Amino acid sequence: MVKFYLKIYATLEGVTDVEPVDTTDSPQEYIFTIQCTKCRTTHDKPVNINRFEQHEISGSRGEASFVFRCKECKSEHSASITRTSSKLTVDDKKPVAILEIDARGLDFEKFHPEGRYEAVGAETGTKFTDVDLSDDEWYDYDDKAGAEVSITDVKWEISRS
Repeated sequence: MVKFYLKIYATLEGVTDVEPVDTTDSPQEYIFTIQCTKCRTTHDKPVNINRFEQHEISGSRGEASFVFRCKECKSEHSASITRTSSKLTVDDKKPVAILEIDARGLDFEKFHPEGRYEAVGAETGTKFTDVDLSDDEWYDYDDKAGAEVSITDVKWEISRS
């Protein structure tokens, strides 16, 4: 089993505590480009992984968030994902791990940031619950602060432990 971490880094103006909206009532679909570690084939379409779903692993008593059979070598692989307790704050100067991935037979090559994220006004506590980071930037207005807020230069990183 290989452990990966999905990390985020960005320039935050007027907001802090950036994290995915990912609850049982509103689960996040994490989208990745994956590669089979057995035959080194990169899957032709990105895959969606929901951390609340559980799928049986063939020939095992275990379950995983994602189970995948490679089209090329026919090997079955799996991954389980968990949210870390971390959020990207205005004080962070390096990438913050927001997701932990335990993978068997898969390499995670690229993250596609679809879905909803949330942030909090740094000075006002205003909640922004519909943050879209798919274009690696987001802008809004904090009425309590009377100022524009933003998340820019978003960088996603997948690292091995």
